[in-house]
Amino acid sequence: MYWLIGIIVAFGLLVFVIALIPKGQAKVGLTNGQLNPCPGTPNCVCSEDGSASFYISPLAFSDSAENAWQLAKQAVVSLGGVIQAEEEDYLWASYTTKWLRFVDDVELRMDVDNNVIQVRSASRVGRSDFGVNRKRVEMIRSLLINTR
Repeated sequence: MYWLIGIIVAFGLLVFVIALIPKGQAKVGLTNGQLNPCPGTPNCVCSEDGSASFYISPLAFSDSAENAWQLAKQAVVSLGGVIQAEEEDYLWASYTTKWLRFVDDVELRMDVDNNVIQVRSASRVGRSDFGVNRKRVEMIRSLLINTR
């Protein structure tokens, strides 16, 4: 019985310590008019990153760019994103996990010439995200497709 209590206490302390770890600084923004490439860890995906392991398809649209942009913003917010910055053709939102309060950043860049919205989703800290960022982008894509 004491070992069970010890395990529960140890787990509680571990969660508490992890919650105190700094959440990292956001590495967001555009470089030469494009989203930044992934940092080399498997917790990032980007439609403007040439590396096969980080690449994800951009969000294609066939209606007006303005309508697609509004739908993309709605999709980001409906999935729990908090918009941190927005410009005419750029959006940055953050997502915070419920349990350990880890922060992920999602960025969108309107690419009118190619009828797509370029996308980047990355964790601020850690190495692996168990595919969460890739799944999040696919959920945004799914919401865009289903609201047309």
